[in-house]
Amino acid sequence: MLLGFKTELKLNNKQLTAFLKHCGVARHAWNWGLALTKQILDHNKANPAEKIKFPSYFDLCKWLVALVKKENPWYYECSKSTPQQSLMALKIAWDRCFKKISLRPKFKKKGKHDSFTLEGTFNILGNHKIQVPKIGILKTYERLPQVQPKSVTISRQADRWFISFRFEVEPTPTPKAVEFVGVDLGVNHLAILSTGEVFEGAKSYKKYEQKLSRMQWLNRRKQVGSNNYRKAQLKVARLHRKIANIRKDTLHKITTYISKNHAVIGIEDLNVRGMLANGKLAKAIADMSFYEFRKQLEYKAQLYGSELVVVNRFYPSSKTCSCCGTKKESLTLKERIFKCRCGFECDRDLNASINLEKAARSVVSACGLGSADAFRMKQEESVSNC
Repeated sequence: MLLGFKTELKLNNKQLTAFLKHCGVARHAWNWGLALTKQILDHNKANPAEKIKFPSYFDLCKWLVALVKKENPWYYECSKSTPQQSLMALKIAWDRCFKKISLRPKFKKKGKHDSFTLEGTFNILGNHKIQVPKIGILKTYERLPQVQPKSVTISRQADRWFISFRFEVEPTPTPKAVEFVGVDLGVNHLAILSTGEVFEGAKSYKKYEQKLSRMQWLNRRKQVGSNNYRKAQLKVARLHRKIANIRKDTLHKITTYISKNHAVIGIEDLNVRGMLANGKLAKAIADMSFYEFRKQLEYKAQLYGSELVVVNRFYPSSKTCSCCGTKKESLTLKERIFKCRCGFECDRDLNASINLEKAARSVVSACGLGSADAFRMKQEESVSNC
């Protein structure tokens, strides 16, 4: 399986200038390609009888060389793979838009989400150095895995630069303490396991919301583009990075513990986008980061030899009694204790996690299996038969 690695870089002024140039080339290629494709879509919409073929990735690369690079010689100061990878990312973004997975791609702005991708020959020199095309040798703070990546992405967060790449690793199964577990995600507590364990969310945004609001309020009258404006924006970006890092650290610790110690994990397929449409709960849900929790659990379950069972989002895990199986007609968010006519009383989230565990058991038993290893073997057989 492929695993991502990301670490911070030590830079000198020359390397910092080269990074900024590559970011500018990547941003210019993206904005040029996006403007061109939007013009073609608008023309096809206005003239249905005279439609122009939507350009492919190779068409955009040819037109970039023929039209853009001649007028902008500073393109040749950077690696040729940088604008090509931007156009590839644009092609993927339009494909996702046409499939209605995501919204239309947007134009990029200088200083926001700066990043670029390099392709070519990369050499890991020792433990803390990597040689990349066009820029040279880069130093890192962490030890680098001794692999040969095919491409690397360099990105900026506030005033720090990071390098990331993917490499192949072998799954390392760990001994499991519990065979089946259900995981219910909530706003009050991030994760509640069917075993009774409760994991609190970081709630980092809520913790620093007042400080962030105060910093942004103090910066409201600074002249855009001035040195004081840039310093203030950098402070805000650093605080945003701190909030995100605290959240990611909490998610990684919880998902690693769950995937290492549980053989079969049942989790609900939450409609996070629909949940964020609720104005009263959107901030709390975004602060918990449900989608990132599931994404980490998916690849870590594969890495540590566990199985992740995603239960249908319409399964009434909260409304169903985990004792007798009776389903309630309605259940409001204010009701934090689940009470059934059979006399069973339980915490609402714990009841949902127990139901998710039962759903995971039913999925495994439906395959005629009794353990996570057999479940995995059954999945591999079905894939090979297809």
